[in-house]
Amino acid sequence: MFLAADALGGLEVRLGFYRGFDEFKVSQWTSNGRDLSRLMGSVRCLAGRTQIDRLLRYAGDQCRESKVDAVVFVGDCCEEDVDQVGHAAGQLGLLGLPVFVFQEGSDRTANQLFPQIAKLTRGAYCKFDHTSPVQLKRLLGAVAAYAAGGRDALLRYGNTNGGIAALLTNQMK
Repeated sequence: MFLAADALGGLEVRLGFYRGFDEFKVSQWTSNGRDLSRLMGSVRCLAGRTQIDRLLRYAGDQCRESKVDAVVFVGDCCEEDVDQVGHAAGQLGLLGLPVFVFQEGSDRTANQLFPQIAKLTRGAYCKFDHTSPVQLKRLLGAVAAYAAGGRDALLRYGNTNGGIAALLTNQMK
């Protein structure tokens, strides 16, 4: 992801995650892939309900305070009120902040909601599974290209990475 963005001037990323009962954490901004990898590797799952609405509202607050180009959400289920999550996604759409949603698994609610989050925010949705780390790597690289250089950069990235960007650009109209 950082390699794709470096060619376009770089990328700063903030890792946000939820877990357990009402725990929501956000890292400092980083432009270093090793730092992000370390942060991601330190996250441990705990039982608790999803907090997608909270994450989307946080992204909206950040967008109102400073320039944010994109949100990447990787998830497997949703246990929240889908209308409330949809409203938060719609607010991001009004702000012009696309959400790229990558779904693992086949949770029935997520199957319906996750594509809607992408549509409401003018982002994109893609399903993957634990056997496709290469696909996820390319998708994250495509999002990084978009965040660093816009739609044209995303298209260029797709042309050199097996057309993976087509999964995203076809949805971002």
